Amino acid sequence: MSSQSDRTGSAARAFALGAALLVGINLRPAITSVSTLLDQATRAFALTGVERSLLATLPVIAFGLTAPLGPMLSRRIGTSRSLLVAMAVLAVALVTRVLAGWMLLPGTFLAGAAIMVAATLLPPYLKSLDASGLWVGLSSMSFGVGAALGAGFAVPLDSMLGGVAPALAAWALLAVLAALAMIPIGRGDRSPGQRPPRIVIDGGNRLTMIIMTAVFSLQALLYFAVTTWLPLMLASHGENRAVAGLLLGWFSLIGLIPTLVAPVIARRRRILTWFGPGLGIVMGASFAWFAFDAGSDVAIVTILGIAQNAGFGLAMGLLVSLAADAPSAGLLSAIAQGVGYIVAGGGSLLFGVVHDATGAWTATLVLMALCGASLSAVVALVIRRRPVSLVAR
Repeated sequence: MSSQSDRTGSAARAFALGAALLVGINLRPAITSVSTLLDQATRAFALTGVERSLLATLPVIAFGLTAPLGPMLSRRIGTSRSLLVAMAVLAVALVTRVLAGWMLLPGTFLAGAAIMVAATLLPPYLKSLDASGLWVGLSSMSFGVGAALGAGFAVPLDSMLGGVAPALAAWALLAVLAALAMIPIGRGDRSPGQRPPRIVIDGGNRLTMIIMTAVFSLQALLYFAVTTWLPLMLASHGENRAVAGLLLGWFSLIGLIPTLVAPVIARRRRILTWFGPGLGIVMGASFAWFAFDAGSDVAIVTILGIAQNAGFGLAMGLLVSLAADAPSAGLLSAIAQGVGYIVAGGGSLLFGVVHDATGAWTATLVLMALCGASLSAVVALVIRRRPVSLVAR
């Protein structure tokens, strides 16, 4: 009987971890598909220059503005049920935003909010399942898989489905699949009447949270600046839209293994001391190279794909390893990701404004290189911190 119970429990845990991967796949196609089809969407929906920049950066802005929703919803209905709701809302938002021109920006904001709820709840969800570094890496890697799918299939879907609207709405099917996967898991979630633990933040923990938030902010800013503007940067180098979309997909695809490995490295202090800061240095050097060399696009995108996806995987791994328990992981995740995505959204929008003001991407890329150097510094600080417990004893 005990053996049968153990097998059942192991199977349920494996299914729950697999569902986390399916949720992760849904957290990037809504962004990278729009980036790849940005010019087509601008024409199809008759967008102004400001509206175009908003369409490209609004999901990330929504991430920051709606970060508290994940923990709030989780405290009421539980983490698994909240992930189910997030995937259902994402599916609805992806379809409704292309039904009429006036719904495009509000629907995009709603999609961003749903993605943010899921993103903030995945670390505590994994923590509650006692996920290993490998599973955290796989979860982080699933984000890259989704990003690659969104970028790589955007143009083919546009051609096959006969327009940008159905091409953008098609990604709702993935969200529906993730929602269905979360239904049996949500049935066993904490009951709404159960009181959540009380959270307390003291001085030492506060410093760790500040540094971790800086790490997440800088890596998110650089990651989303690339996924938002890379196709247009490549177009300025003479690449056509299909090639630019494929290179954006390659940026995510080449980063899958680094994203998988980085959270494992995050738990190995000796390697982390040089690996973590080194990622920021590589990013900074690559952006500087991109700024002044228009003939090495494939090489630069490859290096950036490896370094930046590893940086994202490292940040996700640190969110889990720097938290002593699931409630602490939830709060640390919400604060770091919430502030981080506000910085990422505002910074990506600013980069677009700098491009419009200068007529070129050089100044923007130089700013991104400086952000890479700053990321190296804050990672060097955060890896020296101890795990935090934010639960009142």
